[in-house]
Amino acid sequence: MEEAVLEVKDLRARYGNIEVLHGVSFFIKRGEIAALIGSNGASKTSLLYSLARLVPPIAPVVSGGDIIYNNESILKTEPHMLIQKKMMVLVPEGRHIFGNLSVEENLRIATYSYRKDVNYAAIIAEKKELVFSLFPRLFERRKQRSELLSGGEQQMLAVGRALMTGCETILLDEPSMGLAPKLMFEMFKALQKLNSMQHITIIVVEQNAKVALDFSGRAYVLKTGEIIAAGSSAELSSNSDIRKAYLGG
Repeated sequence: MEEAVLEVKDLRARYGNIEVLHGVSFFIKRGEIAALIGSNGASKTSLLYSLARLVPPIAPVVSGGDIIYNNESILKTEPHMLIQKKMMVLVPEGRHIFGNLSVEENLRIATYSYRKDVNYAAIIAEKKELVFSLFPRLFERRKQRSELLSGGEQQMLAVGRALMTGCETILLDEPSMGLAPKLMFEMFKALQKLNSMQHITIIVVEQNAKVALDFSGRAYVLKTGEIIAAGSSAELSSNSDIRKAYLGG
């Protein structure tokens, strides 16, 4: 079996007195695309926030279990250190780009962890080339203020900004939200290309279960804070119960 880059063991988390993750366990292989699917209220985003080590009140408090990344616990790792160490970066729902800055300025901000590298300029150029090769529209609009981009272009920018960090794993929260079907397809095709070219691990939380299963290799189904099904995306797509509950039959 390929090496697991991420192992979640009996993870529990809560907002105040309300537990939202009830002993979640799963693993992600290095270099794969994995999907976390489930209905609204399944605590998918809470799980991503826990993995990204975000702090309350945005994220729940982890009250039990462990998160192992590259064979080391990251429960005590601060969010910025995950990026500093080129581990994991979160692309949050809603994009959260800096609207008053240009596309290029948004991308440059994400290279902060490289600022002391003697090859800083070359690193920026290399990573921008990767982003623009995946999302040619961003190159066309590189001098434009990002608040003037379309929703799809802003989502491309959010993903591109994550790529600029150099992290080996990207956490994506609802990347298709608000996108027209054509743009949604383009986004996921770009993610597949990225995964193939750079061997970057991608973990995606996606409300559109069909799209998530079509474009991923492994999937987990989350229901009210617990994983109720796991396996290859093809296996889950053909499971009659999963199809009825999440794929419209």
